[in-house]
Amino acid sequence: MTAPGRAQAVAVARRIARAWQPGAIYTSPMGRCVETGAAIAKACGIPAAACEDLNDTDYGAWQFKTFEQARKDDPAVFAAWFATPHYVRFPQGESLQDVAARAANVLRFVLARHPHDTIVLVGHDSINRVLLLQWLGLPLSAYWRLAQEPCCINEADFAGDMSCIRRLNETQHLDSIATP
Repeated sequence: MTAPGRAQAVAVARRIARAWQPGAIYTSPMGRCVETGAAIAKACGIPAAACEDLNDTDYGAWQFKTFEQARKDDPAVFAAWFATPHYVRFPQGESLQDVAARAANVLRFVLARHPHDTIVLVGHDSINRVLLLQWLGLPLSAYWRLAQEPCCINEADFAGDMSCIRRLNETQHLDSIATP
């Protein structure tokens, strides 16, 4: 994780510790989410645990490529990803439907294990967007309509069969971080 990324992780950790008392913290198993989860865990005084289903989208043959490389190597799929993301399966990777299935698993797991607790999920842009789309009852075709900045806060309340989004892509806690 970069120095600015660490500063963002500390800022979001402080924000969460001030506003909530989480009963559990689950992170993607990928390094930057584990580090962010560790900062939140330290600030809140509880452990964080990795959850495989919070992992980022498997971009297959596109993994670790820049947008420019992906556009050059596979222009048709690249264009489709931004025009019709719900129809794309990354070469040797996942589709948004695959990510949605994993997101549903996360949600079922958390709600069954912690029905009355505040839970922190530390995921990636893609898993966050798909979770939000599911919570809002929106189709995967709306994927690009939701912004997800690094270390943003999304808050959803669940009461029985009802859910309510309270915060979406909140980043005010990052305003005090100096940017180069």
